[in-house]
Amino acid sequence: MPIRREDRNFYPIDWRELSLAIRFGRAKGRCERCGRPHGETVHHLGDGRWFDADAERWRDGKGRLIRTRRLPDPRVTDPRLAGSEAGIARTVVHLACAHLDQNTANNAPDNLAALCQRCHLDHDRPWNLEKRRLTVLLRRALGDLFTGPYRR
Repeated sequence: MPIRREDRNFYPIDWRELSLAIRFGRAKGRCERCGRPHGETVHHLGDGRWFDADAERWRDGKGRLIRTRRLPDPRVTDPRLAGSEAGIARTVVHLACAHLDQNTANNAPDNLAALCQRCHLDHDRPWNLEKRRLTVLLRRALGDLFTGPYRR
């Protein structure tokens, strides 16, 4: 995910190299939480379960192999048996280097993790909910200031 222009001063000048070292050096191109491979299209069920083409098995949201064989097979070529009818979606995995403590000034290797977009959103969910709550409160305060109390 690109860094917003107003936030670029919070990152070190060598952030690109540091991010590459974490994502492809340490993590070897796979998400450190669920194991999804960078740049590949994976089949998933939307709840975290995804099909690992290398192992030819389904994995859960934490990257562990799933024992059950009752899940649909994404390798089926008949469009009537696979795809959206079976609940299988596809997505291209992109790794990002995430700050685990939300502090962009803390670039210690143990504070950085290579996460796919799903794991990154799950990790940032509490912070994003708080930002959304503050934005709503700020808009409400501005509305009260300039247009009076809100009407329902």
